[in-house]
Amino acid sequence: MHFVNAKSILTPHSMNIYRGCSHGCIYCDSRSKCYQFTHEFEDIEVKQNAAELLEEALRKKRKRCMIGTGSMCDPYIPAEKGLCLMRRCLEIIDKYNFGAALITKSDLVLRDLDILRRINQKTKAVVQMTLTTADDALCKKIEPGVCPTSRRFEVLTACRDAGIPTVVWFSPLLPFINDTKENIDGIIDYCVRAGVHAIISFGIGLTLREGNREYFYAALDRSFPARPGEMSLKERYIKTFGYSYEVNSPHNHELMTYLSKLCHENNIILGTDSVFKWMEEFPEGDPNQPELF
Repeated sequence: MHFVNAKSILTPHSMNIYRGCSHGCIYCDSRSKCYQFTHEFEDIEVKQNAAELLEEALRKKRKRCMIGTGSMCDPYIPAEKGLCLMRRCLEIIDKYNFGAALITKSDLVLRDLDILRRINQKTKAVVQMTLTTADDALCKKIEPGVCPTSRRFEVLTACRDAGIPTVVWFSPLLPFINDTKENIDGIIDYCVRAGVHAIISFGIGLTLREGNREYFYAALDRSFPARPGEMSLKERYIKTFGYSYEVNSPHNHELMTYLSKLCHENNIILGTDSVFKWMEEFPEGDPNQPELF
């Protein structure tokens, strides 16, 4: 981990306090070379002046909006427990009456539930969590450095109880690993019980490009070794998908139809652009102006 003084933080309404991650998710697109990391991905770059930059930016903004974070790197990496940079940024968002929409896989977000509740009472706060598998043992193989899915379900439930809307990223479901109806059933069961508002899904599969592809394939060899005389999972990927960027499950259409059916039956919004639009919508009105009725 190393510390830097960043020049800016918002681009234009989202921020990343950290650059790099220690969760170790085997499919992470942020490892891709196109993002031009100049340091090892696990050598996390900490924007130590993030809170000061955010306060300066929000003070100058003429119109309040939702502030997003976590799209590139999780704001609740283990180091956040001691650094508290995300908490300080949430306090500033609360101070200036903006909204917050964050993405995480970590239960550390529960530490900041008090601030998120305050933000949501005045404007809007949305907590998004990635759920890839209902199987905690498999979760530890594909997302080894972060809390298991069962714990993330508890986080979603705590947000529900605090009145904070939640969104689940149903992505990625890995071909030949967890692209099954049984896995979809398990994740949807968690979503229903936790009162999830919406699910984001780009299809059943993942993306692979230079940088994250090599890391993913090495992880497949480590965690899913081939039996004697059988094709390895890595070899099966190469044979099936070559060097495609979009790696769609052979059962993509069938499973997306099934997912859509379950969401409809349980009144959970399923989409991409429509869900992003809802999250970006900032509530009208002055949070400091008391209601007449």
